[in-house]
Amino acid sequence: MSQQGDRPATTDDWWGRLYDESAPDTGPAEAPDDTIDDRFDSAADTLGAEGAADATTRAGYGRAVDAIGVDDEEDAADEDDEDVDVGAAAGDGPVSRPLAWWEARGAYPVIQTPAPESPPTIVDTPQPPPAPAPAPAQAPAPAPSPVAPAPLTPRPRAPWEPPPAAFDPGDAGPPPVTTPARTPAPDPRAAPEPPVPPRPAPTPAAPLTHVGDGPPTYDAEPTALPAAEAENLGQLVADTVLDGARYGTYTLRAASMRGDSARYRGEPRRDALLTARFGAGASALVLVAVATGARATEGAHLSAADACRWIGGAVGRSCSRLAEDIRAGRRGDLKSGLHRLTDRTYGKLRARAAELGREPEDYTASLRCLLLSADPECRTRVFFGVGGGGIFRLRDGAWQDLEPLLPEPADIRGEPVLGFGSARSDVPAEQTPEGDRLTMDLEITKPPGPVVEDPVPPPPEPFRFRASVARPGDTLLLTSVGLAEPLRGEPALGDELAARWASAEPPGLAGYLSDVGLRVKGYADDRTAVAVWEA
Repeated sequence: MSQQGDRPATTDDWWGRLYDESAPDTGPAEAPDDTIDDRFDSAADTLGAEGAADATTRAGYGRAVDAIGVDDEEDAADEDDEDVDVGAAAGDGPVSRPLAWWEARGAYPVIQTPAPESPPTIVDTPQPPPAPAPAPAQAPAPAPSPVAPAPLTPRPRAPWEPPPAAFDPGDAGPPPVTTPARTPAPDPRAAPEPPVPPRPAPTPAAPLTHVGDGPPTYDAEPTALPAAEAENLGQLVADTVLDGARYGTYTLRAASMRGDSARYRGEPRRDALLTARFGAGASALVLVAVATGARATEGAHLSAADACRWIGGAVGRSCSRLAEDIRAGRRGDLKSGLHRLTDRTYGKLRARAAELGREPEDYTASLRCLLLSADPECRTRVFFGVGGGGIFRLRDGAWQDLEPLLPEPADIRGEPVLGFGSARSDVPAEQTPEGDRLTMDLEITKPPGPVVEDPVPPPPEPFRFRASVARPGDTLLLTSVGLAEPLRGEPALGDELAARWASAEPPGLAGYLSDVGLRVKGYADDRTAVAVWEA
């Protein structure tokens, strides 16, 4: 509590009451005239030396008022209204008041102010609000002033003021502010755009491994190896055989692989494949032989390998004559000559079966062959063989079955051979139509015929032959039974192969093996295929 009974007041409240006209004076005045100098001396005595020094650091009485709590904006307004002589110094002219003991002569500028009749009232001059400046892309640098401003003396900080931020007087000003480009605000009345979902990365399509209604029963990869014997390691055959060549205007691809069932059961591949070239240059002859051993017989892979080896040897010994007949187009000579070579091969198979003590039908194989000339001017392709399989041609995107048709027994018609009957049923067989008897019954007993213990073996399968002229863009396909049956029974397989082989360039060996291995449910036999692409 103060002496007047009021609550303790802060320094700001005290100074506010000091300069408030409505506030009564806090003490009796020594002189009847209450001037500004008297009030200044009273404030200096109250604050002491530190307060007096703080009050005199600014020029003039307006600076002193700013030091004791007047706002910066109020100070700016007061400075505009008052006439301040910043060039006058103590001792240079008349001074309105004597210097205090702590003031150095000439250290600070002194304001020459006549004594007012009444205490001045500090009025806050309202400043007009600044006009909004346009927002440029970059604030321009301030233009240099033609008149250098007078240097300002820094004001000492009052005890209640926070320490000022560091400031370099040499700075020309704050750095230019770059205003980012404004984007137009969205129209609230417009319908919101639906969010765009992120586009998923494209996934590569999985290669097609089978066609048909469903996947095959067996796995696609080999499971078990066939059994081996230490004394007969040369009889082993590989799971897959792949070969290829290019001569003249055609490209050759050949592949043979075990079927799904043989891979699962660990059985050897019953299909055999032979690719051989006889001769050199344009007179060279290329032979491709495909053989399939009898199903469910022991050593079926051995009989197939023997068939390919023996037909290859027979063709190789007659390659010069065969190559000449192919280039000359002697179809009749080719058919008779190849028929003879095929019969010799099967004769060797029967002899081999007798050596092994086996039946001829157990040690046999179906055989299909292609003969191709290496002459670029010759486009004749010759097919021959015995047994099941297939020969196809892909032309203009469609498959054609070139398998030679075999006549049925009921379709064989013709006149009877002399001695085996007659066209007239009323004529006895023992006389001619003219009435002449062919034989004489002398009532002589005929000796009994030889005893036949075993039934006569069925006749062998007929010989197949076909010679055709290839066109540019054709694809000739020779297959074993394992691929011929699904090509005839599942149209999707032929469509897929036609789509893959539609390009002008033939596939590579790996691609061709993948194409031939396209599986179909229900067909699990060995597959062997020989394809010829015509340029």
